[in-house]
Amino acid sequence: MARAFNWLLPHPLLTLILTIVWMLLQNELSAGMVVFGFILGIIIPWSTSIWWPDTPKGFRPGKMIGYSFVVIWDIIVANIEVAWIVLTVPTSKLKPAWIVVPLQLREPEAITMLAGTITLTPGTVSADLSDQGHSLLVHVLHTDDPDAVRDDIKTRYEARLLEIFS
Repeated sequence: MARAFNWLLPHPLLTLILTIVWMLLQNELSAGMVVFGFILGIIIPWSTSIWWPDTPKGFRPGKMIGYSFVVIWDIIVANIEVAWIVLTVPTSKLKPAWIVVPLQLREPEAITMLAGTITLTPGTVSADLSDQGHSLLVHVLHTDDPDAVRDDIKTRYEARLLEIFS
């Protein structure tokens, strides 16, 4: 029974999310739309499951909620900081930096989340991942202390992602 369930719904959470997104896109609540959204929620993950061979073994959704709040707060603060830099720091005084962030993360999904988080935060962008996936190259718009930025990324984001994906 469990094997049939896993075959039909390889990613149950994705099925639920796709159903909800379908309902929001349709802006209509009817039995037919719910059923069609659920059918799409089954077909899309099932048909794409061959490209998802190594799903993360441990994932803690509760910790992900806390991580999301941290990221949203950091995006708000970074927007203000970047605006301040743009308005007050002359171009000749900018101190951009390339920073190599060594990674303890090994799950591809966790590394992708980290790179996406860095890129979403204004003033930073993740530019490259090493061949072995052991370090991430990050560009910073303006910093006096590249080591502090690296340490901040490791403590604020990577440490939380290690907890989420363990």
